[in-house]
Amino acid sequence: MHLGPFRIGDLLKWILVSMVQFVVGKRFYVAAYRALRHGSTNMDVLVVIGTTASYVYSVCALLYGAFTGFHPPIYFETSAMIITFVLFGKYLEVLAKGKTSDAIKKLVELAPATALLLLKDKEGKYSGEKEIDASLVQPGDALKVLPGSKVPADGVVIWGTSHVNESMVTGESVPISKEVSSPVIGGTMNLHGVLHIQATKVGSGTVLSQIISLVETAQMSKAPIQKFADYVASIFVPIVITLSLLTFLAWFLCGWLGAYPNSWSAESSNCFVFSLMFSISVVVIACPCALGLATPTAVMVATGVGANHGVLVKGGDALERAQNVKYVIFDKTGTLTQGKATVTTAKIFSGMDLGDFLTLVASAEASSEHPLAKAILDYAFHFHFFGKLPSAKDSIKKRREKILSQWLLEATDFSALPGKGIQCWINGKKILVGNRALITENGVNIPDEAEHFLVDMELSAKTGILVAYDGGFIGLIGITDPLKREAAVVVQGLKKMGVHPVMVTGDNWRTAQAVAKEVGIDDVRAEIMPAGKADVIRLLQKDGSVVAMVGDGINDSPALAAADVGMAIGAGTDIAIEAADYVLVRNNLEDVITAIDLSRKTFSRIRWNYFFAMAYNVVAIPVAAGVLFPFTGLQMPPWLAGACMAFSSVSVVCSSLLLRRYRKPRLTTVLQITVE
Repeated sequence: MHLGPFRIGDLLKWILVSMVQFVVGKRFYVAAYRALRHGSTNMDVLVVIGTTASYVYSVCALLYGAFTGFHPPIYFETSAMIITFVLFGKYLEVLAKGKTSDAIKKLVELAPATALLLLKDKEGKYSGEKEIDASLVQPGDALKVLPGSKVPADGVVIWGTSHVNESMVTGESVPISKEVSSPVIGGTMNLHGVLHIQATKVGSGTVLSQIISLVETAQMSKAPIQKFADYVASIFVPIVITLSLLTFLAWFLCGWLGAYPNSWSAESSNCFVFSLMFSISVVVIACPCALGLATPTAVMVATGVGANHGVLVKGGDALERAQNVKYVIFDKTGTLTQGKATVTTAKIFSGMDLGDFLTLVASAEASSEHPLAKAILDYAFHFHFFGKLPSAKDSIKKRREKILSQWLLEATDFSALPGKGIQCWINGKKILVGNRALITENGVNIPDEAEHFLVDMELSAKTGILVAYDGGFIGLIGITDPLKREAAVVVQGLKKMGVHPVMVTGDNWRTAQAVAKEVGIDDVRAEIMPAGKADVIRLLQKDGSVVAMVGDGINDSPALAAADVGMAIGAGTDIAIEAADYVLVRNNLEDVITAIDLSRKTFSRIRWNYFFAMAYNVVAIPVAAGVLFPFTGLQMPPWLAGACMAFSSVSVVCSSLLLRRYRKPRLTTVLQITVE
């Protein structure tokens, strides 16, 4: 049927394809224009060139047939199918990439929608409770957490005892016991008893919100290897367009000169159309998109998987650096050890009474924030008041606060000396509490008996705290900090992975070497000031080695920042997140191995992605250009080239999604131990 000089079937195709080309396909024109305006080229440029060439040729063929009566074949369906397949591929990409953010969705879902607010009467007593939206909770609010419900905000337990499952945030599978003064994390599950908590952090300040923010930032960041892909993609499109033109010219000139039989181009009506189809196929099948997706999709999956295992990665660059780690530097206190220092010995080398000695030292240490100071204060407190306190835990806390304010002596001019100890004035006399360096620098002589006792303690991995008062040496305190149970196995595991462990500590040489021997570390750097740890890292970096630093994220922040890969262990604090590249949420050294292993597996997957993307183009472009046609008669029509291009991108995304099956290495596997 005809409508004037036009066939109705051809007119319908023209109208329908025009809608696909310029309405559905408008996004490609807009994106291609923006890219060209900024002097770059991308996949959208290739799609626009291929579909427009097919569309314009078909319009010209339609008009030519209408006015001459000779109707050459038209290829409207080619441009429509190319756009359809490319958009279908992008849709599948979006679906697949959506799965890479499952970790974010799971974390967001952890936050409870409501909270039970405890109401107070005029006398300050709890008189009732009210269910409110969790977003309305303010710091200082008292909240009730029922068994089986989620903790609505970060806070501190003020009443009750229970066990809380923190695995969804920390990855620690064993429920954690909670009692008065215990911290709780918003989004975790209360298992048994009723708890009353006081909210300390809400909204974006909570650990859960910080984790979500960190994972989102990491997923949006680019790894340095991505720059290579971006560069390749930027020069790839001009090369493809050039290859497309050469393909057209080669086939057209060969046909014009009669270099191949006319029967080859008979189906396409003429040599021009025959050559044009090969040219369009080359443009459409060449896909820099797969190259561009190879890294970001893998990084997105890896950061999500890491979050599920309690390993938070700050960005793609950190993930890339961790695969090449040669040295792992461990801080001692709180990293290799449990960070729960306890006093084991208190010995006096003067005529002072033990109670007076402990009162004096505790008074001096009361103003210090150091973990060892807390251990001394606890020891002195229990020495004086053991058996004289009520049994209820809340009563103990109130009674202790009251006693401390009355029992301790007043200390003035207090100053903390990093890496050495503290000094202050009590009863008008100067008191020094610290290591050998502090005592000797102030001209105080250490008796031989005390020196021998101190050496014996240090050889048994204890830290000796020396005390001088009014210019004379009066005694010492021995402190031990138990090693983490997994420390020795993790150190051995790192060695098996080809990583060299180093211990850097401010403690004395004997104690440091005793601890290092126990965990199996050969390279020890002791008596290093906090600022000096960064110098040790720079020394190891001189030969180009990649150095990782594992610390608690607070006093180690200069070293964490100086390292190629900083790992803050057991810390969800702002300073840890700021200084470190990795935040290992659980206080477990096994996560150091997980972090390095995840990085290696991720970049192994990225290299495979690049291989597939490049191999695809190396094979597909010659096939689309018709290299096999003279031998096999195999011709790839443009619509099929569009489908292949779309699915090449999807295949790369699916390859990245295989990382979701990642399982953290078991230490028995790392150590190649067979457990019977």
